[in-house]
Amino acid sequence: MFTFNKDVTATNCEPGVTRKILCYSDDLMMCEIHFEKGSKGNFHSHKHLQITYVAKGSFEFTIGDETKIVNQGDSAYMPSGVTHGVTCLEEGILCDVFNPMREDFLK
Repeated sequence: MFTFNKDVTATNCEPGVTRKILCYSDDLMMCEIHFEKGSKGNFHSHKHLQITYVAKGSFEFTIGDETKIVNQGDSAYMPSGVTHGVTCLEEGILCDVFNPMREDFLK
């Protein structure tokens, strides 16, 4: 029911990017992703619905064929199967929520 951030170990993703898996169930997962300036979340797609909240920093998001700059307090929605990626413009943190949970993140 509770996950304390201080108790979660971050794992490396792409260069300059780390992920913490926070609370999750079979249907829902929340992750905290830290980005160094200039690092990227490489283009990919997945079956999961995803909503991302910008907790800190500035990012250039591409979702499908649309590219926008999002800043602290903004959010973005990635539909199932749509290719998306991100470049960190200013050191930051994203909070990603997935439905269903990302089993591949637990391996």
